[in-house]
Amino acid sequence: MTAGLKQDAKITTLPFADLSHTDLRQTDLPGTDVPDTDLAVSLRRVFVRDMVMHTSIGVYDHEKEAPQRVRINLDLAVLEGDGVQNDDISTVLSYEDLVVGTRRICQDGHVNLVETLGEKLADMCLADRRVRKVIVRVEKLDVFEDVSAVGVEIERHNIAR
Repeated sequence: MTAGLKQDAKITTLPFADLSHTDLRQTDLPGTDVPDTDLAVSLRRVFVRDMVMHTSIGVYDHEKEAPQRVRINLDLAVLEGDGVQNDDISTVLSYEDLVVGTRRICQDGHVNLVETLGEKLADMCLADRRVRKVIVRVEKLDVFEDVSAVGVEIERHNIAR
């Protein structure tokens, strides 16, 4: 028996939508109301690869004493809309904005968990309504001598509203 549960306690399992292999334009997910106009629009991949930053992260006292190296990867699926208009950067999601935002978040004070840092980065990416999906990978690089990296990868979605 699981610690903390009474013998007569019932455990309810809620249905979980596994979106890992989902077409981002799919409309049959519960609670998803994607306008037909989104179905005709293409997605563009925007990414930031292997960005190495020093940030204050970790739950242990020695981790709070000095910043640690982390490697960050962002992979975004972005609605193209009408495509690149007039070769103008204002019509696309700028990867420079992603890099600057990532730096700001990493310099914004201590976080205990790589999961927390990952969620903050995902929130930053999803703030742009054109972003339909983001995959964020955060890796701590110097935790174990015999391991190149440990960390998390999270996937979050913006459902069209």
